[in-house]
Amino acid sequence: MSPQVLKVDQVNVFYGTSQALFNLSFDVHKGETLALLGRNGAGKSTTMKSVAGVIAAKSGHITLHNQAITGRPAHLIARAGIGYVPEDRQIFPDLTVEENLDIAIKRGANGEDDWSIERVYEMLPLLKPLRERLGGQLSGGEQQMLTVGRSLMGNPDVLLLDEPSEGLAPIMVQKIGDLIQSLREMGKTIVLAEQNLHFCLGLADRAVVIDKGTDVFVGTITELNDNADIKQRYLSV
Repeated sequence: MSPQVLKVDQVNVFYGTSQALFNLSFDVHKGETLALLGRNGAGKSTTMKSVAGVIAAKSGHITLHNQAITGRPAHLIARAGIGYVPEDRQIFPDLTVEENLDIAIKRGANGEDDWSIERVYEMLPLLKPLRERLGGQLSGGEQQMLTVGRSLMGNPDVLLLDEPSEGLAPIMVQKIGDLIQSLREMGKTIVLAEQNLHFCLGLADRAVVIDKGTDVFVGTITELNDNADIKQRYLSV
C-alpha cells in the first residue's frame, strides 16, 4: 500500500456547546481518492474545515506526512500542503478569472512549482476564454472550476473537495467528474466530500460514511456499493 499522507484520529469538533464531530477517524494514502459520504448535515463539511484549519478541533489529532497540523492556523496548514475547495466556492467576485488564479500562486511545501496559470488553463480549458471575466459573472459550474484551479495554483499535496457537484447542471457535474479523474491519473491525493454515491463510484478508491458526526463505515468504494444496509440507513440510496 502507498504511504499514508493524511491521518484524522479521534477528532472532536464543537460549534459553541454543540458537538459536530465525535471521535472521527480515517486516513488517506498517497495517490488515493477517498470519498467522504453522508447525508446533508452529517458532518462532511465540518470534517473538511477541521482538516483545513478553518475550524479548530477540540481534541484528537490530524497529521500530514506524520507532522501534526492540529490547531495550526489555516494559512500554515495550506503552506504545509493542504488545498481546500469549500462548498460555497468563495471566489473573489470583483477579480477576473486570471486574477483569482494569480492571487493564489505559491510553491508547495517542498518547493514544488508544478502549476502555472497556463497549466491550469490546459487542465481546465473552460476557463481560458473567460480569463478576463469577473468571477462574479461566472456560472456556478464555472466558479467551481475556478475554485479548483485556484487551489491547484498552491501546489497542494492533498486536495480537499467539498461537495464539488452540488447544485450544478448535469453537464457541469460530468466535467467536474472528468477533472477529478484527470487529477487521479496524475497521482494526486484527493478527499472528496459528497452526498452522491453514484458520482463517487467511478472516482473513489475507498469511502468513509459519516452519520451524526461519527464514522459508521470505512472500506473500499466497491464494498460500500455492495452494502445495501449501509446505503439504505445512511445514504438513502
